[in-house]
Amino acid sequence: MVKSSLPLLGLLPLATLAQEQRPNIILLVADDLGYGDLSCYGATRVSTPTVDSLAAHGLRFTNMHACASTSTPSRYAMLTGMYPFRRPGTDVAAGNAGAIIQKDQVTVAKLLQQAGYATAAIGKWHLGLGTQTAMQDWNGEIDLTPRDLGFDYHYIMAATADRVPCVYLEQGRVANFDPQAPIEVSYKKNFEGEPTGRTHPELLTKLRPSHGHDQTIVNGISRIGFMKGGGQALWRDESIADSIVSHAIGFMDRHREEPFFMYLCTNDVHVPRLPHERFRGLSPMGLRGEAILQFDWTVAQLTQALKERGLDKNTLILITSDNGPVLDDGYDDKAVELAGDHAPGGPWRGGKYSAFEAGSVVPFIVYWPESVKGGRTSDALTSLIDVPATLAALAQTEMPEGAAPDSEDHLSTWLGRDRHPRRFAVSMASNRSLVLRTQRYKYISPSKGGPMITWGPEIETGYRATPQLYDLSRKPYEGKDLADKKPRKLREMEELLEEIREGE
Repeated sequence: MVKSSLPLLGLLPLATLAQEQRPNIILLVADDLGYGDLSCYGATRVSTPTVDSLAAHGLRFTNMHACASTSTPSRYAMLTGMYPFRRPGTDVAAGNAGAIIQKDQVTVAKLLQQAGYATAAIGKWHLGLGTQTAMQDWNGEIDLTPRDLGFDYHYIMAATADRVPCVYLEQGRVANFDPQAPIEVSYKKNFEGEPTGRTHPELLTKLRPSHGHDQTIVNGISRIGFMKGGGQALWRDESIADSIVSHAIGFMDRHREEPFFMYLCTNDVHVPRLPHERFRGLSPMGLRGEAILQFDWTVAQLTQALKERGLDKNTLILITSDNGPVLDDGYDDKAVELAGDHAPGGPWRGGKYSAFEAGSVVPFIVYWPESVKGGRTSDALTSLIDVPATLAALAQTEMPEGAAPDSEDHLSTWLGRDRHPRRFAVSMASNRSLVLRTQRYKYISPSKGGPMITWGPEIETGYRATPQLYDLSRKPYEGKDLADKKPRKLREMEELLEEIREGE
């Protein structure tokens, strides 16, 4: 059955827009930015004036859910409209992982290409590259890249900043490739004679690991995985944000005469946190606080560029994060010690990796001067699984049969035309246990694992061998498990989750 993505009658005059009048779309995804990390969401120890301004002139959501509490599965769901639990291999990917999204899958980029949009993926990728794991030709052309998934242009980091290879990929090849320093990558063993953070800590001139992250050294910082070569292609952590911004603006310039879609993913505030020197000393929270300032700066550069080109009024900007926050995630950057009373997860329990709310509840701001009335908030239950269907509706293009099977068109809610909540939102914790949210209740499925993350971060997991049920109209949120007191509601949530697992 074909899913219709045509706009609802209630959205006129959107339904009558000519193709050339449809908005540019920027899906701006931060990395590990928590619900409580922005001042428009209540942060007091850090100020994000640009993001706050977009929220003040747009629509701010307080109940948006990522589909996982870690990066790879969350991004997989966002781009494909398929829950990550439906596909094996969607856990956090190594830097040399093969492509997780397959060529034959429909992505939001393919849907927008079909509607006549120029498309780009810029910044963090972390969804694998190439047809086979550990078989990428880093010195030639990668044989499966975002170009095969609907993106006309890409300038990306293969995985995360703390994983090798520490180079950018542009149109399937290493950007600024240095033929004098051919690249080799391994996640199994080091290359002979190459120093690591474990064997040569004296070479760690910029950041030292707090746990793990003690393998190949690049830019005075040790990483996960082993790498040899790179030369002039190696990135400088302090300049990652500048590079992402410059390539985003370059794409904007090349396609200013046609509608464009940018999937724009910053590195902030993922580890290793080493923002540009211009931010040094500007936050009482140290490097993590500076990374949040740098994210706000990125938004400022983009919005200013849009304004200078006369594109600002008819560009839809969606600001969100891939999952919840973490303080100590492997580097001794004093994020814990300097946090003070800052609550990166806002009022929610848990954080990145967790089944509790702070793992999946993320900021979500919708800004579009021509069509979204500003200065409002919405507490409607929403999910990033709906990116493909909702943006397809906006672009007035149909969803092919079987595409984005879990994605629904919630354009009316996202644009503030109504406050209709999603019936449910599903997210996946680090151990692949599933979480089910309705507007009021939360169900956490039984799973194995202890109450706290064991490899470093001080984060509650939410794992338990028995099912949990919480009423999120009550504070403190997730403060009292009602599984024993509300057996009928527990059964109802269990049955709904089983229906979803089966794809009904």
